[in-house]
Amino acid sequence: MSGKRVLTEPEIETVFRRLSEAMPGRTVTAKGPKDQPDPFRSVVSCILSAQSRDANTRKAVDQLFALGRTPDQILALPEDEIAAAIKPCGLYNMKTKSLKKLCAVLIEEHDRKVPQTREGLMDLPGVGRKCADIVMSFTFDADVIAVDTHVHRVCNRIGLTDAKTADQTARQIEENAPEWAMRDGHFWLIQFGKAVCVSRKPKCGTCPVNDLCLFYSATAAA
Repeated sequence: MSGKRVLTEPEIETVFRRLSEAMPGRTVTAKGPKDQPDPFRSVVSCILSAQSRDANTRKAVDQLFALGRTPDQILALPEDEIAAAIKPCGLYNMKTKSLKKLCAVLIEEHDRKVPQTREGLMDLPGVGRKCADIVMSFTFDADVIAVDTHVHRVCNRIGLTDAKTADQTARQIEENAPEWAMRDGHFWLIQFGKAVCVSRKPKCGTCPVNDLCLFYSATAAA
């Protein structure tokens, strides 16, 4: 914590309650990382999505899975072939090495099964907190709030958290959010971040939580 005020527990509860009423939340069409059908491909897709636009990630994912769809098949591929397939998503040399290590660890230590806990997922090569939480939420149906760029921005603007990094935000929001909001909280926050609390010109005038938002109160007083 940097010392900046964070909303009180009742205020945080109110923020989530209002977002739950204003945003669609988890819909029947909400699917996991690049809509992958199994945990292994979900993890791989999540790794490839790091610092990559969705369209580029989708292209890289499709090209890679055209070559192999299991840990054994991808591990058997030459590195240059993997790198060429995933080149659209950027950082392809580093991601190729992570994928090779991931497949080897899954085969040697996990009987080719993807762990279902955050700790187990984060022990896998190339998997950080955000990727682990996304896989837990979408693939294993766990009640977690995964923190991406939008969620990180929204949480720290409003005052739900006071964190400098996405991982710190994830830890704080897990502590601060009411238990009932953990299932759909990721969806409300990301939808809110895309529609209202946008990066460059947030629509504070029409925001359903502007009377509670620390950013809005600070800018209004300036």
